[in-house]
Amino acid sequence: MDGATPLVREFMAGLVERNPGEPVFHQAVQEFAEAVIPFIEKHPRYREESILERLTEPDRIITFRVCWEDDAGRIRMNRAWRVQFNNSIGPYKGGLRFHPTVDLGILKFLGFEQTFKNSLTTLPLGGAKGGSNFDPKGRSDREVMRFCQAMMTELARHIGEHTDVPAGDIGVGAREISYLFGRYKQIENRFTGVLTGKGLAFGGSLIRTEATGYGCVYFAQEMLNHRGDSLDGKTCLVSGSGNVALYTIERAQELGARVVTASDSGGFVHDPEGIEGEKLAWLKELKEVRRGRIHEYATKFGCDYHEGRRPWGVPCDVAFPCATQNEISARDAQELLANGVRVVCEGANMPTELAGAHLFTEAEILYAPAKAANAGGVTVSGLEQSQNALRLSWTRAEVDEKLREIIRKIHGQCVTWGSTQGSPTVDYVRGANIAGFIKVADAMLAYGCV
Repeated sequence: MDGATPLVREFMAGLVERNPGEPVFHQAVQEFAEAVIPFIEKHPRYREESILERLTEPDRIITFRVCWEDDAGRIRMNRAWRVQFNNSIGPYKGGLRFHPTVDLGILKFLGFEQTFKNSLTTLPLGGAKGGSNFDPKGRSDREVMRFCQAMMTELARHIGEHTDVPAGDIGVGAREISYLFGRYKQIENRFTGVLTGKGLAFGGSLIRTEATGYGCVYFAQEMLNHRGDSLDGKTCLVSGSGNVALYTIERAQELGARVVTASDSGGFVHDPEGIEGEKLAWLKELKEVRRGRIHEYATKFGCDYHEGRRPWGVPCDVAFPCATQNEISARDAQELLANGVRVVCEGANMPTELAGAHLFTEAEILYAPAKAANAGGVTVSGLEQSQNALRLSWTRAEVDEKLREIIRKIHGQCVTWGSTQGSPTVDYVRGANIAGFIKVADAMLAYGCV
């Protein structure tokens, strides 16, 4: 806990004791506590009502087994969870993740972050997260269908359009959401907006697939605009090659940036000419349709492939980490700063280790934490819920403009709470955490001891 104040250390000691063996959850809470505890000390009612202690304890955790049959007729078993973290400002909202690394600590970290991300959107959404240690990679469509149907058989009793509205995440795309929604509709005999990320034919929203990537780019543009600058002409690094990364690349290059990297778990490609046009279309087909590996891009277009490495050693103006948590270490952060990075905008959930985040803040670059910069996905999920409730569909242009406007509002909140009188620098980490905290905490104060 280097750099933590005595009050933060004291709070974290209690949290770690109550939640042993959950390091990513500890990390997420510490980043939040470092920003919020000084604010609480100036507003003692939050301390007197134990708001921070209550905020770091989920409302409930649901754990269950999922039994399903593989194509060979063997019975398989996985563990699944739904962490309903906080519904003070609206029904629980947060994705489902299918990956062999999923455990309770990861889902608590994601649900905790989701609570304040959703608060920042200004939409009436609480925070949750869920998922399973099921790995869809290498499984047939029929096996994925049987798993999703088995999981929804249990999950259905814990969710609802006014209770808890899951969405997709890593390992849960359009295919999985479709299977999950089909089983929910069968069980409940109702057609309602209980899941987001649905297909357009059955209640989905335009731009939902692109939303997290687009929102991340819009936030970077807002930060630069605040300093009288823009993305035009900037050299950008993007990690990952899933939905968030692909649509970050797409929108960044449409705004005049030159994106030179993409990655997957095997390594990264460096294309100095930029990933755009035909190259980007080919990369989308590779990753979204063929589910191929990023090294195939290097072979196809004759650029460098760096096996087993991340792209943070390439000189750039802007970095968009869009792969997974803790992909930027303190050493990576130092290398980015030494190579002249001016903007780091997080597309993935908590992609920077705490020590690296401290380095970015101390360097006074434009550093946007995920709970602000990664909020585009849940924003359009919230807009999908609104369209479902109204029984209508907005056009692509309408959804995109609503997304842009909400990102502007998130940026404005960060500026309000992250600015220091007499300094041109905005601490976006402090701003995002305090702004997200206030709305949820004030609702909890209003409810009393519940």
